[in-house]
Amino acid sequence: MTVELATRILKADPEAIADAARCLAAGGLVAFPTETVYGLGADATDGEAVARLYAAKGRPAFNPLISHLPDLKAAQALAHFNDAAARLAQAFWPGPLTLVLRKRTDCPVSELATAGLDSIGLRVPDHPVARNILTALGRPVVAPSANISGHVSPTDAAHVMADLQGRIDLVIGGGPATVGVESTIIACLDEPTLLRPGGIAREAIENILGHPLRVAPEAQNPSGEEAPLAPGMLNSHYAPRATMRLNASDLRDGEALLAFGAALAGRASKTLNLSERGDLVEAAANLFSHLRALDASGARAIAVMPIPHEGLGEAINDRLQRAAAPR
Repeated sequence: MTVELATRILKADPEAIADAARCLAAGGLVAFPTETVYGLGADATDGEAVARLYAAKGRPAFNPLISHLPDLKAAQALAHFNDAAARLAQAFWPGPLTLVLRKRTDCPVSELATAGLDSIGLRVPDHPVARNILTALGRPVVAPSANISGHVSPTDAAHVMADLQGRIDLVIGGGPATVGVESTIIACLDEPTLLRPGGIAREAIENILGHPLRVAPEAQNPSGEEAPLAPGMLNSHYAPRATMRLNASDLRDGEALLAFGAALAGRASKTLNLSERGDLVEAAANLFSHLRALDASGARAIAVMPIPHEGLGEAINDRLQRAAAPR
């Protein structure tokens, strides 16, 4: 059952910026303007805050989210910039361009925010309110569009309130978005690849690179805000080496256990609990990191206890089914 929040709306000024940073630091959800659309912000390093963001938007799919930074230096602390990425960042940041790059090993962004991938989407927005909030917080912020999933993206604070009042903590009003469409997404993992068309034309990017962009098949027919935000656009974003047995009601020899609630009786090679108290927000926050840890333990099989198929449980089960799919 979702608890309704008393959503506040504040006009952007120094006091509101400080309030927004405090709210994000405490794990709250804050909508704020960028030049593209209004974003729904959560501290990218706080897995439970990210899980609450998914829940607030409704019908979450745990797709990878874009982390927003105040400047290039902050972005370089999170990911490796190859030559193409560095040239694009110099040309278009701040601005409506997202770069998908290899994460640094010490990247503090939560596994839930990157959907268990070894890559991360980064953007430096070109809006003074957004950048002031990011600077005040001093941490990366995930900020998908501030609307219910499937609804039209919001370009002013009134749109945000119409969709998310009672679901989030705070809205910072900063006037209408000037670009009005989401950022262009370019993967710079090997050959630069267009993942999503957006606020910067392909031709402008190709002029900087000096050659045509490769175009991912999914980018040719974008399907709204849930268009690919990162590579790994297959059925499984993160598939462990170990086989997985879902909805397990017992333990078999040599299995590791991914528990939820009271753990199964028996001796597992290693046990990690998504949430001992049966909290789906906590479970979502722990999902990818616990899968990685169990896989790294050397277990050949992982038994997964049943997860309720409601709220965030729907998305958790979706990711577990993809991870367990035959490979």
